Amino acid sequence: EITRIVPKDCIFDELFNRYIFVVGKGQASLAVGRNGVKVRLLRGVLKRDVEVVEEGESVEELVKSALFPAKVAEIVVHGNEYHKVVVAKVSRDSIAFAIGRNGRNVHRARLLLRRYFNISDIRVVQRE
Repeated sequence: EITRIVPKDCIFDELFNRYIFVVGKGQASLAVGRNGVKVRLLRGVLKRDVEVVEEGESVEELVKSALFPAKVAEIVVHGNEYHKVVVAKVSRDSIAFAIGRNGRNVHRARLLLRRYFNISDIRVVQRE
């Protein structure tokens, strides 16, 4: 009711004590609200951090959405069907955004990739 956007999925991240809401394409800005007002209201109701990520049809789209606002230049998937690892190459000025404080953005991407694409890990590296 607060955001007027129906989330496609919701994940509770125990490590960072937050809710991650997955919304449809183009709906993240509507769910967040102007200057983050809707997310702040939701945070007050839930008494936990709240993050919004747009869904991705492919691994590439989901990684870019999960690591936003970092600019992901290239995404490579390594491994076999039992153990896949994504390597996200980002520019030098975006690497801190991609990793996030205490690795929270990488952890968010890891949770989403496990849930939707059965990918076990993600590594963020600086593009040469």
